[in-house]
Amino acid sequence: MNKQALVDMVHEKLGGTKVQAEGIVDGIIEAITTTLKKGGEVSIAGLGIFSVKDRAARTARNPKTGEAVKVAATRVPKFRAAKALKDAVAK
Repeated sequence: MNKQALVDMVHEKLGGTKVQAEGIVDGIIEAITTTLKKGGEVSIAGLGIFSVKDRAARTARNPKTGEAVKVAATRVPKFRAAKALKDAVAK
C-alpha cells in the first residue's frame, strides 16, 4: 500500500473529493512528523507508537575497503507495533 491507496480508502469511507481525502492524509502525516520533530510520541490505539530515538556516534567499517568510518550521532524515528497489530499480522 502506498499513500495514494490510503487516500483512496479515506475517500471511500468519508466521501467528498479525493483532494479533501488527500488533505486529511497529508494532515495526519504532518501532525505525526511535527510531533516527532519536537521529540514527542504519537500513540495510535491498535496500531502502535511512533517515537524518536537518539543514536550515539559510532565507528563503522566500509565493507569494500575495511576502512574505519566515523558515523555522527543522530535522531531516528522508531515504531513499536501494538499488540493488536502484532496479533492481526500473526494470524
